[in-house]
Amino acid sequence: MAIEISKGSPAEVFLAFLKLGLTSFGGPVAHLGYFRSEFVERRKWLTESNYADIVALCQFLPGPASSQVGIAIGMSRSGWQGALAAWSAFTLPSALALYLFAQGVVAAGGSADGGWLHGLKVAAVAVVALAIVGMARTLTPDRTRASVAVAAMIAAFVLPSAWGQISGIVLGALFGLLFLKGDAPSTGSTIPLAVSRRAGAVLLCTFAALLLGLPLAASGLRNHDLALFDTFYRVGALVFGGGHVVLPLLKAEVVPAFISENDFLAGYGAAQAVPGPLFTFAAYIGTVAGGWTAALICTTGIFLSSFLIVLGALPFWSDLRNRPSARAALTGVNAAVVGLLLAAFYDPVWAAGITNRADFALGIGAFVSLLCWKMPPWLVVLLCGAVGQIVM
Repeated sequence: MAIEISKGSPAEVFLAFLKLGLTSFGGPVAHLGYFRSEFVERRKWLTESNYADIVALCQFLPGPASSQVGIAIGMSRSGWQGALAAWSAFTLPSALALYLFAQGVVAAGGSADGGWLHGLKVAAVAVVALAIVGMARTLTPDRTRASVAVAAMIAAFVLPSAWGQISGIVLGALFGLLFLKGDAPSTGSTIPLAVSRRAGAVLLCTFAALLLGLPLAASGLRNHDLALFDTFYRVGALVFGGGHVVLPLLKAEVVPAFISENDFLAGYGAAQAVPGPLFTFAAYIGTVAGGWTAALICTTGIFLSSFLIVLGALPFWSDLRNRPSARAALTGVNAAVVGLLLAAFYDPVWAAGITNRADFALGIGAFVSLLCWKMPPWLVVLLCGAVGQIVM
C-alpha cells in the first residue's frame, strides 16, 4: 500500500524548488542529497523509503536523474501542476544564467576565444576527470565492467557520431543482460503517486512516438527549429546517468551542426559554475545557435523526455525493479557510459583544453583542488577563468 502523504499547492512546490535551484551546486549526486535533506528530513513531504524508491527509479531511467527526482517529488506533492512547478523552479535559475552567458559570447563576436574562456575549457578537463574517477569507482569496480567501458569507448572512437554513443549503450545493455548480475532490488515501499497504468502507458507511447517520429519529421520538413528540438529530445531520451554523461552525445549531435567546438567547450565549462541541473547547458547552446527562441526549444526538448518517461514508468516500477534481467541490462549500460565519457574526455575536452604546459599545470591544479581539497566546482571554474585571463 502507498503511504499517505499530505498535499500542498503548486506555489508551495515552486518556492521550495526555487530555493534549491538557486543554491544546489555540485552536480546530480549533491542534488539528491539536497532533496533528501529538504523534503524528507525538513519538510517531511516523503518518507525515507518513498524517497529511496523514487531515486532508484530515476537512476534506472535515461535522462537527468536529479531533475526527474524533482519532477516525481512535485507530482507526489501537488499532482501534475506540482511536477511542472518543481521542474521549472529547479531549472530556471541555471538556464537563465547560461542564457545570459551565451548572450555575452555572442556579443563578443560569437567565438569563445578569450583567455578567460580558455580557462573555462581547462576547468572542464578537471571537472570531467573527477566525474570519471567517481563513476568508475562505482560503475566499473571489476575487470569485467571495466572491459565493457573500454569496448564502449572504442565504439565511440570508431563511430565518432551519435551512432557511436548509441551503439556503446546498446552493447553495454546486451552484455549486461547476458553476462552480468544486477544490484539487489529495493524493498518495502510504494511511490505515493496517483498515475494510473493507462496514463503511464499513454505517456510511454508518446515518449517512443516522439523518439521515432521527430527525426523523420525533421528530415522531411527541413525546418531548423524542428531539427533543434529533435536533437535535444533525442539526447535527453538516450543519455543514461545524467550529469556529465550528456557531454559525448550532445557534442556528437551539435558540433559543428549548430555550434563550434570552442563555443561548446566554453559553455560546458561555464555550466559547472551555476547551480541546478547540468542539462540546462541546452539553453546556452540554443542561445548561441539561434537566440532566445532556440534556447527555449532546446531546453524544452532535452527535458520533455524526462517528464514523459519518469511519469510514464511510475505505475510499472514496482514490477520492473524486481526483474533480474532489467537490473542486469542497466548494470551493463552504466559501465558503458563510463567508456563513453572517457572517449569524450579525450576528444573534445582534453584536446581543446590542454594545449601547452601552462594548460596542463592549471588543469592538474584544478583537479587536485576538486579531488583533494574538496573545493566546490563553481569556485574552481571561476579561478580557472581568472587565471586564464591573466596568463593565457
